[in-house]
Amino acid sequence: MTLMYQPHFQISNNLLTYISAIESAKAIIDNSPLVPAWEAKFRDEALVRSVHYGTKIEGNDLSAEQAGQVLSLEKTNDAQAVLEQTGLIARERDIQEVINYRNVLAWIDQQPLLKTEQIAESSLINLETLNLLHRLTMNSLLEDEQVATLRTKQVIVRGARDGQVVFRPPVAAEIPFLLDDLFSWVKSEESQNLHPILRAAILHYQLVYIHPYVEGNGRTARAFATLALYEAGYDFKRFFSLEEYFDNDVDAYYQALLSVQQNPKQDLTYWLEYFTYGLALEIDKVKAKVAKLSQDLKLKRELGQQVALSERQIILLELLQNQGSMTSDDAQKMLPNVSVDTILRDLKDLILKGVVKKHGVTKGVSYSLD
Repeated sequence: MTLMYQPHFQISNNLLTYISAIESAKAIIDNSPLVPAWEAKFRDEALVRSVHYGTKIEGNDLSAEQAGQVLSLEKTNDAQAVLEQTGLIARERDIQEVINYRNVLAWIDQQPLLKTEQIAESSLINLETLNLLHRLTMNSLLEDEQVATLRTKQVIVRGARDGQVVFRPPVAAEIPFLLDDLFSWVKSEESQNLHPILRAAILHYQLVYIHPYVEGNGRTARAFATLALYEAGYDFKRFFSLEEYFDNDVDAYYQALLSVQQNPKQDLTYWLEYFTYGLALEIDKVKAKVAKLSQDLKLKRELGQQVALSERQIILLELLQNQGSMTSDDAQKMLPNVSVDTILRDLKDLILKGVVKKHGVTKGVSYSLD
C-alpha cells in the first residue's frame, strides 16, 4: 500500500547525539533501586509540572502552587467544588483545564506498556484514543457537540501570549483523510522501524498541523505524544515533564513547529531535533536525581533491597541532601508542625535502616547520610 503521508527528515548528528544521551540516561533510571516513597514523590512533582505548564502554554493563569492545590483534590472533577474547597480566587475555566489535564495524564498512566512486537498490533495510537483524550481534555469546556468531534469549519491558530496568528491549519474537509493517512503510517513498517521518540515527535507535530478539533488541539497532541512514548516503554518512571520544556520558551516551541511549514519540502528535521533535545534535557535531570539518591542511600549494594520511608523522612533526607548534615533544630524548622519526639523517632528509624548516621551526644548531636 502506498501511503500519502510520508514524513521527511534527516537523521542528523544532533538527533543521534540526543537519542544516544536519552538511551544512556534511560538505562540508569530504569535500573535505579529507588525507594517507593521517593518514586511517588517524584511522580507527583512531575504531574504538577506537566499539568501546570501543559495548560499554561495555552493561556491558563493559575500559578504552579495553585495548580498543585487543585491537583491535591484528586477525586474532585468540578471546578466550582474546587473553588469552594480551596478558597482559590481564579476563573472556573482555568480550574477546569487543570482538572481535565490531570485526568488525561491519569488515564495515560493507567495504560500498559507494550512489547516491541505488540506496538503495531495492540497500539492505542488511533483515532478512537485521540477522540477519548480530546473528550477528557475539553470536558465542560466546549459544547457537547464539539467535544471529540472533528471540526467542520476553518480555524486559525493564535499565540496564547500575543494573540498573533501562528498558522492556518488545513481546511476542514481534508481532516478525515489526513488522520486516516497518519494512522495508516503509524501502523506501517516504516513507522515501526523508527525510534519511538521520533515517532512520538512526528505524531505531535502532525496532530498540531492537522488541528482536528475546534479547540484543545495542543494539549491533546502533547498528551498523545506522551502516550506514544509511554506505550513503547519510554516513560522514564513518569518523572519528567516535556510540557515544562515547551513552556519555558513558547516562541521557540511555535517556531520549531512552524519550521516544517516554512520548509519547501516540509522537512521535520529541525522539529525532531528540538523535541529530542528537550527530552534529553528533561531526562538528564531525572538521571542526575535518581543517581544521586542511589549513591547517597547506598542502595546499590543490594539492587533489590528497598527502604520504606515516610513523607516526613523524605523531607529530612532532602535537607541532608542539600546541606550535608543537620541538627534536631534544623529538622524542627523543616517540620514545624511535628513534635520533637516524632522527629527523633523518625531519625532513629533512619539510623536503624542504615540510611542516616548520628554524630556526638546530648546537645552536640548532628546527623548525616550514612
